[in-house]
Amino acid sequence: MWYNLGVNNFKKINMKKIILLICGVFILAGCNQQDTLEKNYKNEGKGQVKNNQTEEEYIIDENDYVNSKTLIQNIEKTDLSEKEKNGLILMREEEKLAHDVYTYLYEKWGQKTFDNISNSEQTHTDSVKTLLDNYSIDDPVKDNSIGKFTSLEMKELYTKLILQGDKSLGDALSVGATVEDLDIKDLQDLLEITDNEDIRIVYQNLMKGSRNHLRAFIKQLEKNGKSYSVQYITNDEYKEIISSEQERGNLNSKGGRGMNSLR
Repeated sequence: MWYNLGVNNFKKINMKKIILLICGVFILAGCNQQDTLEKNYKNEGKGQVKNNQTEEEYIIDENDYVNSKTLIQNIEKTDLSEKEKNGLILMREEEKLAHDVYTYLYEKWGQKTFDNISNSEQTHTDSVKTLLDNYSIDDPVKDNSIGKFTSLEMKELYTKLILQGDKSLGDALSVGATVEDLDIKDLQDLLEITDNEDIRIVYQNLMKGSRNHLRAFIKQLEKNGKSYSVQYITNDEYKEIISSEQERGNLNSKGGRGMNSLR
C-alpha cells in the first residue's frame, strides 16, 4: 500500500514537471517571437524597401538642404542680364522636376534614397524662388502639384523620366542619376554667364548637392548590379565625382571653402 502511494505520488510529481516543462517551452517560444516582432517594428522604415530587402540609407548632409536666405542675406543685388533671368527661371523648374520625379519614384518603389533626396530638392527649388523674389522675376511655378510645370519641355521631360522609372528599380535609380547629371551640367553652364555673387553662391551649393545626390544614386545602382552611362557632363568629371567622398558644408561663390566661405 505504501509502495503504491509512493508510486502514485512519484507519477503525479513527474507529470507536473512535464506539464511545467511544456509550458516553459511555449512561453520561451512566445518571448522569442515577440522579440522578433519588436525588432522588426523598430526597424520598420529604417533602410527597408518594399521587397523587404534592406538598403543602406543615404544620409543627406545638412547643408544640402540649401537655405539661400541665409547664404545670401548680406549680399547686395546687382543688375541681371536676360540670360541670368532665364537661367533662374530654368533652375526653378528643373529643381522642382527633380523633387517631383523622386517623390513619384519613392511612391513607386519605396526606395528611401528617393525620399531623402526629394526633401533636399525641395529646398533647392525654394532657394531659387528666393532669388526670383529678390529680383522681382515672375515665378514660373504656378502650381506646386507633382508633375505640374509651366515649361512644356519640363513637362515632357517629367513624363519621359517617370515612364522610364516605372520599368524597374534599376531604371528608377538610373533616372535619378540622369537628373543629377543634367542638373550639374546646366548649373555649370549658368555659372559661366553670371558674375552676381548671390546667384553664384546659390548655384555652387545646388551643384554640390547634385554631386552628392549623383554619388548616392550610383552607389545604389552598383548595389543592384547596374551601371550608369554619363549623358551630360564629361566622363572625366563623372569619374572624379563618383570616386570622391560626399561633400559637406557650404560653398562660396567660387565653389570653395576659403576665407570667404559660408559655414
